[in-house]
Amino acid sequence: MKPKAEIGVLGGSGFYSLFDETTPIKVNTRYGAPSAPLALSRVADRNVAFLPRHGIHHEYPPHMVPYRANLQAFKQLGVTRVIAPCAVGSLKPTVKPGDLVFCDQFVNFTSGRKDTFYDGPLTTHVSTANPYCPQMRSVAIEAASRLGFGAHKTGSVVVIQGPRFSTAAESRFFRSQGWDVVNMTQYPEAVLARELELCYLNISIVTDYDAGLEGDPGVEAVTQKEVVRVFGRNMQKLRALILETARTMPTTRDCDCGRSLEHARLRV
Repeated sequence: MKPKAEIGVLGGSGFYSLFDETTPIKVNTRYGAPSAPLALSRVADRNVAFLPRHGIHHEYPPHMVPYRANLQAFKQLGVTRVIAPCAVGSLKPTVKPGDLVFCDQFVNFTSGRKDTFYDGPLTTHVSTANPYCPQMRSVAIEAASRLGFGAHKTGSVVVIQGPRFSTAAESRFFRSQGWDVVNMTQYPEAVLARELELCYLNISIVTDYDAGLEGDPGVEAVTQKEVVRVFGRNMQKLRALILETARTMPTTRDCDCGRSLEHARLRV
């Protein structure tokens, strides 16, 4: 019998496994192989598939992640909802390392990434005015509250190309725009999920203050070592939140994510 999953989970930096007991599933797609075999397990009465977006050994830097293959692999398993935790740097003193942010907007500063499934001849313009699933965000925010985790209920994430971190000048510019956090993988991941009519939830774990905070010489610029250290320190919290969110997710979707293509195709 062909394996199926209802929810997909993407692991970020320092997050390479979710379950203790899993069934590995190899999936091939027209866009190549995903970052790793999918690990299938159960949460409550539903199948959940886990995939580390950077690979099992973090062999895919952010600009080389096979985003299309990863999302297409989920789609081929029957996934309709994607939970996508990631490490982020803070752009505000009120958003502290260890905090959770449920982003509702992104700003894209990447370039050259394969960021659509639709290269023609069927021209497709998917709306991303609100790129993150509102139903999933609501469920996750309520789950965080039940678990006693403080969280920022909204946030704008700036997505940079990587693999380098921001310069101090770039970070100052991002802060001047009022944006909240910075990351390297939310684009094109969120858009590709929308193109496949999948619900997509971002859970950001703040690991650092990006290039430091203006006027605070005691706050050092980010390093990869610090990102992994803080992310690992919060791993138990993240796992608990993902499992609680998956457990309490309604079986029906009351959002528009599953109808993203309804009016997106241009036919002449």
